[in-house]
Amino acid sequence: MSTDRIPMSKEGYEKLKAQLDKMKNEDMSRIAEQIAQARGYGDLSENAEFDAAVEAQGMLQARINDLQDKLSRAFIVDKTNMPTDRVVFGSKVRVLDVDMGDEEDFVLVGPGEEDYDRNRILLTSPIGQALVNKRVGDEVEVPIPKGTLKLKVVEIGVE
Repeated sequence: MSTDRIPMSKEGYEKLKAQLDKMKNEDMSRIAEQIAQARGYGDLSENAEFDAAVEAQGMLQARINDLQDKLSRAFIVDKTNMPTDRVVFGSKVRVLDVDMGDEEDFVLVGPGEEDYDRNRILLTSPIGQALVNKRVGDEVEVPIPKGTLKLKVVEIGVE
């Protein structure tokens, strides 16, 4: 677990908190019932239902631990006081793909708010990390599987 602070909007924090509550109070109870039911089938050494339920419980607990860690390191960012002269958490950034000539908008968000279909990308993603603290006119190179993505910051705003 990292000790780095994680920027989040109030909405993103509340969304993750709701997910955590559901996992702890609904999903974990449902899996506990499955384990109890599977125990009733007899010999645990050859009980596939029991093994599957225990494995699901372990995976859910790992997700719960991860969310608890993120929430414990979260700090809420007030989007109303954000600078627009450089790229920061919450910025809406228009970039130009230097090689293709296409422009695209990205919004840099925290955990729980990412939506790649709507170009809401994590601040910690490769593109997000490359854009942070850049200003209009700056160019960045982002390593991608096919080589390098060259982006130029065209505009910075607030969503």
